[in-house]
Amino acid sequence: MPTIRVDMFEGRTAEQKQAFVKAITEATVSTLGGSPDSVDVLITDVPKSNWASGGVLWSDPSRQKPV
Repeated sequence: MPTIRVDMFEGRTAEQKQAFVKAITEATVSTLGGSPDSVDVLITDVPKSNWASGGVLWSDPSRQKPV
């Protein structure tokens, strides 16, 4: 089964992450088959100062896009 890697902005609670990995695991098993125990999910929390889109850091105060 797969190892699923997720990069996202830091700031989510442990409860949000738990709900997220549960949903990903259920969707993976439903789609691909196998056992939930065989699905690995790795979350990397990234500060907005270390992530840019379109040449602009997400921490830049002038950025108007919602997260």
